[in-house]
Amino acid sequence: MSHNTFHISMHVKDIPTAVEQYKKMLGIEPAKVKADYAKFEIADPPVIFSLTLGGEPGKVSHVGIRYPGTGEVATEKVRVKNLDIPMLEQEGATCCYAKANKFWVRDTEGMPWEFYTLLEDVEAETAADPRLREFLEQGKGAEIDPAGCCA
Repeated sequence: MSHNTFHISMHVKDIPTAVEQYKKMLGIEPAKVKADYAKFEIADPPVIFSLTLGGEPGKVSHVGIRYPGTGEVATEKVRVKNLDIPMLEQEGATCCYAKANKFWVRDTEGMPWEFYTLLEDVEAETAADPRLREFLEQGKGAEIDPAGCCA
């Protein structure tokens, strides 16, 4: 992968049913399927479309951008920090069956944005960072506490 890829994660109530429907709609097989997670990697336009259990079915969990490497994420992180945008930083975080370097911000409407690079796929879901869980549950206009946010 040598380009940035848009990412969107959506809540669903049933992974197998959702996977079957999206296979038909998108015309591709999922790149990854687990009991509580599925991911489609659409080539054109480049999109990482993830399905997760939990939350309100049919609602967007978060959006973001996957970068080709750690250097690009580091550059974006510095740029965003210099603009004094509150963020949550996670280096080597394991979540959604992947290990990644990432940071999170919120847009003006409260939507979480994830900026990341994939380091490797892993078998464990483990989203154990309590700061991230708190961040993802914060509502519109909530401040990000960099010392104690999300999972």
